[in-house]
Amino acid sequence: MKLNLSDIKQVFFVGIGGIGMSAIARYFNSIGISVYGYDRVCSPISTSLEEEGISIVYDDDIDSIPKQFENKESSLIVYTPAIPKTNKILESFKNSGLVIKKRSEILGLIASNKKLVGVAGTHGKTTVSTMVAHNIKNSNVDCSAFLGGISKNYSSNLILPKNNNTQTTVMEADEFDRSFLQLYPDIAVITSIEADHLDIYGSKEELQKAFNQYIGQIRENGILIFKYGLDINCDKIKSYTYSYDNEESDFYISDLKIENGKYIYNLHTPFGEISQIIAKYPGKINLENSVAAAAASLCAGVLPNELKSSIASFSGVKRRFDVQIDTKELVFIDDYAHHPDELNAIISSVKELYPNKFVCGIFQPHLYTRTRDFSTAFGKALNLLDKVYLLDIYPARELPIKGINSSFLSTKIDKGAIVISKSELLDAIEKDDFDVLLTLGAGDIDRLVEPIANRLKKQ
Repeated sequence: MKLNLSDIKQVFFVGIGGIGMSAIARYFNSIGISVYGYDRVCSPISTSLEEEGISIVYDDDIDSIPKQFENKESSLIVYTPAIPKTNKILESFKNSGLVIKKRSEILGLIASNKKLVGVAGTHGKTTVSTMVAHNIKNSNVDCSAFLGGISKNYSSNLILPKNNNTQTTVMEADEFDRSFLQLYPDIAVITSIEADHLDIYGSKEELQKAFNQYIGQIRENGILIFKYGLDINCDKIKSYTYSYDNEESDFYISDLKIENGKYIYNLHTPFGEISQIIAKYPGKINLENSVAAAAASLCAGVLPNELKSSIASFSGVKRRFDVQIDTKELVFIDDYAHHPDELNAIISSVKELYPNKFVCGIFQPHLYTRTRDFSTAFGKALNLLDKVYLLDIYPARELPIKGINSSFLSTKIDKGAIVISKSELLDAIEKDDFDVLLTLGAGDIDRLVEPIANRLKKQ
């Protein structure tokens, strides 16, 4: 049955607190559809959704399902694949005859009649898509955006256009569970294709096939933008490459300076040079991200002077190089990095930004399979730190794997690591001595950020 959103009066989100799910929930709420949801725990995201008028339950009990969902013709159920198969609410909906769709299917439906800028990649996509959205939003083009992180400029993962006639939308195209294959972009950005989600794909080769399929879904007269050096066959489509400073790429920067904590650089593009761009978002990796975002924004119709202005005003993304404390004595940065390449990028950027400083990191591994499959690469990345604390593995959707734990991971780090519980961490940090502290991971380590910052500020 073809789903027509105009027929829908109420939507129930199973796993509403997820970053991708919550953006869609906010969208439906904004257009006047009644939104309900379930999540396992109360979080800052779910709390903010409730403050926006969305009703959420936290008990997996079918009696908590609102009576409105007895009406099959006007109801829609949206779920995330991260929800366990044993979830009672989802199982009840599946047996009820209601229309049930994955999050990715709904994103594809929303994007089907829009000019879509889709940002994909095994890392970097959240920051780049948020940058693109900010650039386009503050231009003559305007846009809506569905993001995989909370934009600091908008305090949300949903950006709404100035009017309903706006045709451009920006979406993070997530490779997890092949979700991005529901999208058919007009402008596609690919930031990276590294082995990840092997529990889904089995091998990097299968992951590469999925990215190739995504590229094949670019609409007629569309544009592909990808990081220079990626193994991508783009003979049949208009394409551009980008990089940090490689002059062989189509988009790159030069003449980089740092003044008063801000980057100043020139951006080289196929359409001409844009000089004296000022960016305040820290980290070398974010300079390259800004090049990717600039390429997509210019191709979407943003003017050079508009681009300069929006880059200067970009405040960042929560949990992406998210500076919590910045004093002469101490720097504390929080980041979502949970793959070896992401860890390497953030730690290298921090070491470059704060040379000769003692950098301590707290890492919470995410998924038993990812820890097992990339343990050696994790060890190399974490070895860039001067000191490492390891929290227990965050299981997410997985059951434990025998022998795979944080003690196992610590053996892969040349200098070793301190394996520590969340309950012991604050006291240990307070007694420790470091110049820069990083919290790293995609699990629930984010709930420790504020307590850590408060404890450090008391010192």
